[in-house]
Amino acid sequence: MAKKETSGAKELKEKLFLKKKNAYLRMSDAEIKKCEKFCEGYKKFLDEAKTEREAAGFIEREAKSAGFVPFDKNKKYKAGDKVYLVNREKAVILAVIGKEPIEKGVNLVAAHIDSPRLDMKQNPMLEKDEVAYFKTHYYGGIKKYQWPTVPLSLHGVIVKADGSKIVVRIGEDEGDPVFCVSDLLPHLASAQMKRPSAEIVKGEELNLIIGSRPFKDDETSERVKLNLLMLLNEKYGITEADFLSAELEAVPAFKASDIGFDRSLIGGYGQDDRVCAYTELMAVLGAKALKKTAVAILTDKEETGSDGNTGLRSAYLKYFIADLAACFGKEGREVLSNSKCLSADVNAAYDPTFPDVFEKNNASVLNGGVCVTKYTGSRGKSGTSDASAEFVGEIRSLLDKNNVIWQTGELGKVDIGGGGTVAAYIANLNVDTIDVGVPVMSMHAPFEITAKTDVYAAFKAFEAFINN
Repeated sequence: MAKKETSGAKELKEKLFLKKKNAYLRMSDAEIKKCEKFCEGYKKFLDEAKTEREAAGFIEREAKSAGFVPFDKNKKYKAGDKVYLVNREKAVILAVIGKEPIEKGVNLVAAHIDSPRLDMKQNPMLEKDEVAYFKTHYYGGIKKYQWPTVPLSLHGVIVKADGSKIVVRIGEDEGDPVFCVSDLLPHLASAQMKRPSAEIVKGEELNLIIGSRPFKDDETSERVKLNLLMLLNEKYGITEADFLSAELEAVPAFKASDIGFDRSLIGGYGQDDRVCAYTELMAVLGAKALKKTAVAILTDKEETGSDGNTGLRSAYLKYFIADLAACFGKEGREVLSNSKCLSADVNAAYDPTFPDVFEKNNASVLNGGVCVTKYTGSRGKSGTSDASAEFVGEIRSLLDKNNVIWQTGELGKVDIGGGGTVAAYIANLNVDTIDVGVPVMSMHAPFEITAKTDVYAAFKAFEAFINN
């Protein structure tokens, strides 16, 4: 028979042990109602902003509605002013001016608005045996076998030779056609199933089916392709050459949904990292009478390494801070050196179906609250900024003081997992930086899973940091 724990031991454990408790057991009924309402807005955002361009557009519209105006580096700003800057329709910076002198630093929050997807190649259209396809090149880290047989919508822009731009969004509205990648039936897939898992579906097999109806002319080759180009020319006024200067993305066509009989979870595409983008955005839009200036960055290209002029390895954030500092007669480097940042990016939620890849004691869990990740990187912490103990202590104290439900986590076991965020690129500017974000299950899949309580906890964390 097991020994019964003495009351003295129970008291000591209560005093000394780290406490972990499901958020639903810690939240009041009123808080849960606020959480539910907040997540309804979040699901609408997921449906409306499925690409980085759409997310940037959504953010700009919301910012304008909240009283933000375009940033002018030649203006003088005062406490309470709200400004924004859009970088090439793919990234946005928002700032709310605080009462403290700018040289004392700003509170930065940074999330990314791009997600794994299928991009169309520059010369995408192909007809093969009377079926027409768009050739794709996958973007970001995906399991390629997850993308066939999923209904996909087509989003993006086509820039014509005369410079005019056509916005494309097909497959989202009722009655729209959708697109898909085919897969072999099990009866004929014996050879395919012997491939390594990474090659069950190869990159060059991710061909998007776009049509099969031929043009009515017996003497013309590629009649299906011709018929489709005719339809596209009639609707958009484009020719095949216009695809050379297009950015078209195939993303899942389904909408974000509640998961489970209890509706406690959210399923949807692009939650990495739009879950942090939305919670960060809502916190900044609601900011009032701040002590310290708040700056929110919603950036592009994180899923491919943050390179390019809309990713955070570029200088656009540094230039913005320099221009903002100059409005007050100060140096950007002084502002950055005194700034602090929450890198708002997701972590991997512990999955009880696949426990072997997690070190459970250091894994974030669904309904455990927002996840504070001291370091990212892989194996020997390669590519991490690794926040200092002092800064971790500061954030820990801030979250506790504001009754934010939070936890810590790593992305898998030491020699198995790992991943990168934008934290290192901001820390490289001499800014104290730590990752704070929502745990995600099935990350990088077409349909990712988050817990509503964790989404709301992220919002509360960013709100507390901005108002600190």
